[in-house]
Amino acid sequence: DVAGVTTLAGSRINRERPPAERDAAAVAALRRAGAVLVGCLNMDEYAFGFTTENTHYGPTRNPHDPTRIAGGSSGGSAAAVAAGLVPLSLGSDTNGSIRVPAALCGVFGLKPTYGRVSRAGVVLFAASFDHVRPFARSVRDLAVAFDALQGPDPADPVCAERPAELCASELGRGIAGLRIGVADGHFARLAEPASLEAVERVARALGASRRVTIPEANRARFAAMVITSSEGAHYHLETLKRRAGDFDPRTRDRFRAGALIPASHYLHAQRFRAWFKERVREVFRDVDVVLAPTTPFPAPRIGAPPTTTVAGVEVPMRAHLGVFTQPLSFIGLPVISAPIAEPGPLPLGVQLVAAPFMEAALFRVAARLEQDGVVTAPLASARA
Repeated sequence: DVAGVTTLAGSRINRERPPAERDAAAVAALRRAGAVLVGCLNMDEYAFGFTTENTHYGPTRNPHDPTRIAGGSSGGSAAAVAAGLVPLSLGSDTNGSIRVPAALCGVFGLKPTYGRVSRAGVVLFAASFDHVRPFARSVRDLAVAFDALQGPDPADPVCAERPAELCASELGRGIAGLRIGVADGHFARLAEPASLEAVERVARALGASRRVTIPEANRARFAAMVITSSEGAHYHLETLKRRAGDFDPRTRDRFRAGALIPASHYLHAQRFRAWFKERVREVFRDVDVVLAPTTPFPAPRIGAPPTTTVAGVEVPMRAHLGVFTQPLSFIGLPVISAPIAEPGPLPLGVQLVAAPFMEAALFRVAARLEQDGVVTAPLASARA
């Protein structure tokens, strides 16, 4: 929410709502830190999508190539930073809605630990997943924004009762003592070679050779789909019954599918979630930071066909954008998507992943990579 402005959340239905009475907690925090609010940006309707091909307001175009998507659901926020319109923006991340557009637009995106930043005043998609997060074109700007956003907030019931743990002051510490691994298995399959090579390039720069297996990551991805689809559908169900024709058709169909998920499937997915969280906690006993691709390929064209072939396998084009982000947000891990310096004609990103509340380690690694020129977010120069 922005005080005095109607919060659209990418929808047509929300135009009928009155203007917000007060700023969302994240907006208020940035204002207190001296930020000047410029405007509100485009997104997938109700944050349910990876492309920001919004039927109501049009697609958000990638500043590096306007024929291609910016990613989603926070595509407008990533594109504005990539184009140099603003140095910093806010978005939300449920299944990858910060990290996917950050990678496709070539900027830095942070998804802190679930509960680290207040969501008060945010239109939620799936309450047990949603995060509020910043985009920026430098690691320092990202850290300064994160430091301003941190802190407990009784207005958000899941916001952690932890004092702010400032990260901007950690950027010069280097990576000495950090154990860094490279995710294999699920995170090394069904991706184009450039996405996998981006991870290897970062690993070489960091001297990271240890391979790390995050068990049952593919199952975690599908369990995340079950939970988020079900929670999102439940939240919008009454409006969906009365005004289905006013939804973006893709969003409508996804919510309808979510409404049909049996409660037993939802409960099973939540039980698996608890198991998966414990298994991943064991992984971080041996490493501090894990490297993984952000997306399996660069930005597709706007209006691209529904399927594509990756590594000889036909996959759903749009849903597959979240194949590497969903298993991580499933259990609320902190992640930075860092843009690889000149990976090719279109941007790509690499995920830096840590254990809960260990954002400082991520910023140390990101700062080192930026200092060495391995990751960078140059101003987009779109091809005509």
